Amino acid sequence: MHILISGAGIAGPTLAYWAAKAGARVTVVEKAASFLASGQNIDVSGSALEIIDKMGLMDELRRLNTTENGTQLIDQRGHPFAKFPVKEGGASPTSEFEILRGDLATMLYEATKNLPNITYHFYTTVQKVLSNDNDKVQVQLSTGATHSYDLLVAADGQWSKIRTQCFPAESIRVVDKNMMAVYATIPRIPSDNNWWNIYFALGSRIVATRPDPYGTIRATLTRMPCNAAQKEAWQAVARSGPKAQKELLRREFADAGWQAQRLLDGMEKAEDFYLHVFQQIKMSTWSTGRVICLGDAAYAPTPLSGSGAGIAIIGAYVLAGELSKLILKPDENGSENVSEIEHPRTALHAYENIFRPFVEQTQGIPFFFPAIVHPETPFKRWLTQTFLWTLSKLVAIPWVVKLFGGGQDEKEEDLPLPSYARFEPGGAVGAEEEKTAVLDR
Repeated sequence: MHILISGAGIAGPTLAYWAAKAGARVTVVEKAASFLASGQNIDVSGSALEIIDKMGLMDELRRLNTTENGTQLIDQRGHPFAKFPVKEGGASPTSEFEILRGDLATMLYEATKNLPNITYHFYTTVQKVLSNDNDKVQVQLSTGATHSYDLLVAADGQWSKIRTQCFPAESIRVVDKNMMAVYATIPRIPSDNNWWNIYFALGSRIVATRPDPYGTIRATLTRMPCNAAQKEAWQAVARSGPKAQKELLRREFADAGWQAQRLLDGMEKAEDFYLHVFQQIKMSTWSTGRVICLGDAAYAPTPLSGSGAGIAIIGAYVLAGELSKLILKPDENGSENVSEIEHPRTALHAYENIFRPFVEQTQGIPFFFPAIVHPETPFKRWLTQTFLWTLSKLVAIPWVVKLFGGGQDEKEEDLPLPSYARFEPGGAVGAEEEKTAVLDR
């Protein structure tokens, strides 16, 4: 089987690894001219950790930890008033396995680039899907070349161009969460610490800083528009360039307080300045013929879920596992030389049946979130801060956490992983080849 994957983020390389292990030939195309290790803090937990462990990457995941001690909330005087440290059996928004998105993507790329049957092509995209029929899916690449594959996987992000080409508009639903965030890396100063510092500014705004392992600070400004005019202004700049976005930020965060001015100044020079509109992607079906969407292209949950990287990793593993079950059909004489591969529809449908309930659960963000952490008035901020201060005291008591079912192990499965024979020792990719690839990386 020859699989074409569009996108070398989190889902793409993970799928490439497991599909190659099952015996497939994999080509990955990526629009960037070289691998881009960019992005802000994410966490990996649950079944995704089990998959990372199966790939032999746990030590690397630990090495790339952001060094974040936990989460603390900042009051109007700039002092922390509620702390949620990372600890066993605790209840912190900070994960034990916190990592920068770019570092996770790099780790997965490095783990796959030298594996048998995997080829990466950078500065290359799927320009057009020419045909998607019972026999093959044919594409024209941005290089002008035309190729046929057994399967095309759209792992090209939330606003996938392949999805737009291959799926009817009515099968795709965009769910707006009425929140925008701006991210940037800024210089670290002596007073910075290794906590995720969150300050609730009035007017439905948040100012936050987080540490990274490179001696810089990851800055975030978030906004939930309070009225139609604000919403329209943010929607307009989201479609504009960084200049207009920074001008709006200065107008709307100038009086926010705490370190807002420092973050605004730092963002002016930041090379990774990025505005993100929080919108979920929901599809009535993830596949059509020999084309399937994966990761954010199929089910972007938004950072509010805290699970975007996790469901990308798990989804890639389950998809590869179901593909590994496909029957290889011999030729007319019964020769072992395979002449045809079973149509992937069975595997694609099985994958969706297994994985969709988990995705829908992950996308089920409570109706009061994120509004509860974006207080508009002083009274609402007081209520939010009082509630979170009380919560910080309660979760520091082990028996209270246990009573309410908290404190689960970060490694505890959130989706029981199916067993796939080809992923066990002695599968399609030999142990000696895997050992060589590990040594190479």
